[in-house]
Amino acid sequence: MQDWEPPLPASYHDSNRAFLQAFMARGVLTLDEAKPIIAAILSAQQGPDQPEVDPESITQDDFDAFLGPAREAISPLDFDIRSTKHQVTNQRVWALINTQSDPSTQLATVHTPEEIAFTKRLLDAMFETYNTPRMEVMCVTEAQALKLARPTRPRESLANRVDGAPSQTSTDRGLKHSEVLALLPSLVEEGWLEKSREGFYSLSPRSLLELWTWLNASYNDPDAEANEWQRIKFCEACKEIVTVGQRCAERDCLVRLHETCQEAFWRSRRDRKCPKCDTHWDGKHFVGEPAVTQTEAFQKNRRKGGGRRSEVINTLMQEDGDGDEEEAEEASAMG
Repeated sequence: MQDWEPPLPASYHDSNRAFLQAFMARGVLTLDEAKPIIAAILSAQQGPDQPEVDPESITQDDFDAFLGPAREAISPLDFDIRSTKHQVTNQRVWALINTQSDPSTQLATVHTPEEIAFTKRLLDAMFETYNTPRMEVMCVTEAQALKLARPTRPRESLANRVDGAPSQTSTDRGLKHSEVLALLPSLVEEGWLEKSREGFYSLSPRSLLELWTWLNASYNDPDAEANEWQRIKFCEACKEIVTVGQRCAERDCLVRLHETCQEAFWRSRRDRKCPKCDTHWDGKHFVGEPAVTQTEAFQKNRRKGGGRRSEVINTLMQEDGDGDEEEAEEASAMG
């Protein structure tokens, strides 16, 4: 009995296979990264007597010509190639994603059950613990990740109520600190996490594309009122998930914007008022890592040499979510 193979487009040939294999090996591509791959494939097609194709001659149309057949070929296997813009660099990113996955199934082939359980705790920390109406940080430091190494008290997170897996189980021995320190860069290398210059770990564009449906179903309440605060928020301009950007100065307002979407968004709104509540948009209220790093307390500590950096960050990202940013800064300054 022959192994089943998905039906392929009539125009699918060896160059398409080579492109898809290169894409699968990387998981994520930008146009600049795709140019030398496509140039090498086209050069091989031309034969040894022809000049090699210059990668800089490869255009977006050339890239699209390879993306179309690749998407069609992998669609029967519940895979797709989708794109988004990086929330910080604004660079367009294409990612090969599993359309039927959650974190457990994605990580199961290369990670242990304990590592998968830790990753779930990491996601809970990003989208529950350090994501409150007071401060929407949605990232963690290495020190905070180390605190998640072992299960603490039994609890059931929103995410686990969705996928059916218990948050803490008797079989989850947790990880040693050395194992966490090895796993974090591994998750960065695999394209699931990004690490900023300030040392914060957050979800990568690939993760946001791959886990879009799962994150929304796991951490948002489907029965919430239209104006009720939710843990997963979307950009008013591009409608993609916002984990780095700006928020309305009115705390109860749900409007969020990517930094990279602002210029085009405000071009036709010269008064710079929130489109939902008419509050003046001052550009000084942040989502993601800047919610910590743009505070006066963090900046003051940096100017003094950063010796109390972890203490300042932990004070600003206090878990109870009570009070406001100004109170947290005052507490941090007082030590």
